[in-house]
Amino acid sequence: MRKYAKLNTTSARPTKESPTPVFKQFAALTLAIALGFGHAAPAAATDLDNLSAAERAAFRAEVRAYLLENPQVLMEAIAVLEQQQAEAEVNRDSVAVAANADALFGSAFDVVVGNPEGDITIVEFMDYRCSFCRRAHPEVMDLINFDGNIRLIIKEFPILGEQSVLAARFAIATRVAHGDAAYFAVHDALMNMRGDISIPAFEALAAALDLDGAAIIAAMNDPLVQATIDYNYALGQELAITGTPSFVFGDQMVRGYVPLDGMQQIVAMLRESAN
Repeated sequence: MRKYAKLNTTSARPTKESPTPVFKQFAALTLAIALGFGHAAPAAATDLDNLSAAERAAFRAEVRAYLLENPQVLMEAIAVLEQQQAEAEVNRDSVAVAANADALFGSAFDVVVGNPEGDITIVEFMDYRCSFCRRAHPEVMDLINFDGNIRLIIKEFPILGEQSVLAARFAIATRVAHGDAAYFAVHDALMNMRGDISIPAFEALAAALDLDGAAIIAAMNDPLVQATIDYNYALGQELAITGTPSFVFGDQMVRGYVPLDGMQQIVAMLRESAN
């Protein structure tokens, strides 16, 4: 009997801090800048909740005048805010990856490609109708083949409509009917398939790969097929994945398409940090 990694559906969800109103953030930041970098604004001056209507109007006028005279400050403030938000997202992703490590790296629902004993594990959430997944596919395969020491885990994550779900069901059913090697052959073929995804197209694909298409199509109704998709949907929700491709490189979440040289750089940095 297969054993499946338990999916953490409670502690893995990233927490969100209650946001400060944007006006208060920006106004306090702008006032601090206006009073001079490196000098703390007086506490009373930055207590925006206690301003009278007249004081608030005067303050807004001062902020507006300052920004009109120093427009570059706005871009500097936005850059700081974007950097803070990016760092917070990386931290949330790291927490979520660690909390769901078993489901990411040890689930029997998944097929492992490349070196099963590789020193770097990459998890890919993909959809067969995703154009960037198709673009990434040959580069991911080049990375695996050129490196020789990477373990790739494929997560079927069909989110682009009924044809996406149909293709994922056919791929998973291939594994049920014929095993991992046949699954990957079908996975590769579906990534390169053009035109509508349909049962007749699956039958032709199976025949081209010398597989029993009737057995695969029958296996599409196997409960394990839907269980695999549901498991990956739940995991994707825990990781706040809303698009494909999405990757986990080691302990890092990487959202979106990354070219081969970028993936190689990430792998190199992971190896360097491990030494």
